[in-house]
Amino acid sequence: MLRKLFSYFIPINIHKKNSPVSKTLEVTWNNGELVLDSKNTNYSYGSLQRILRKGLKYIGFERIRNFETVLVLGVAGGSVIKTLVDEIKYKGKIIGVEIDESVIDLANHYFELNKIPNCSIIIDDAFEYVLKTKATYDLIIIDIFQDTTMPNFLFQDFFIQRIHDILNVNGFILFNTMVINKADEERNRNYKSKFGGNYSLRMYPKVEVHNELFTIKKLK
Repeated sequence: MLRKLFSYFIPINIHKKNSPVSKTLEVTWNNGELVLDSKNTNYSYGSLQRILRKGLKYIGFERIRNFETVLVLGVAGGSVIKTLVDEIKYKGKIIGVEIDESVIDLANHYFELNKIPNCSIIIDDAFEYVLKTKATYDLIIIDIFQDTTMPNFLFQDFFIQRIHDILNVNGFILFNTMVINKADEERNRNYKSKFGGNYSLRMYPKVEVHNELFTIKKLK
């Protein structure tokens, strides 16, 4: 494909649409790879897939293969789901929650997200889903952005407690955050302080420049 070849020299945009949630969404060939971007940041595949792959590697691929259920809060193009299925060979149940139906339409059309048999996508607000779900999970991946902005609820006590309630003992949280300024650094330090002796927490700063990852294991 010529567009894929030329993309090693210059990004080739193949689709652009507006979304009431994500504003601008673009599908682009970049360095031989199809990626999904918002106006100012990568939404799926590209650097974001590398970031979350690192987080999953920190948790351990073999451990993840033994999990029964994974919850993905913030699906976008589905790159972390593809990593779970294609690279880790995860066979368990995946539930993806995404507020933006437009981005799922792109994920299905360009990245064939709807062809993954062990994955179900729910169009819903992540806060609302976490509030009402009765299910529990072995791995909860939190990757929620509106362009470069992270919703405040992700760092609030009530949401953190609900994540605790639906996470199985010995399960993991993988939380991708963006740190651009001093306020973001302070926000993340405060978030870290909310996890005491019931958890084993590790922070991985400067993953792909502005991203900071948390891996959090629930001990009891």
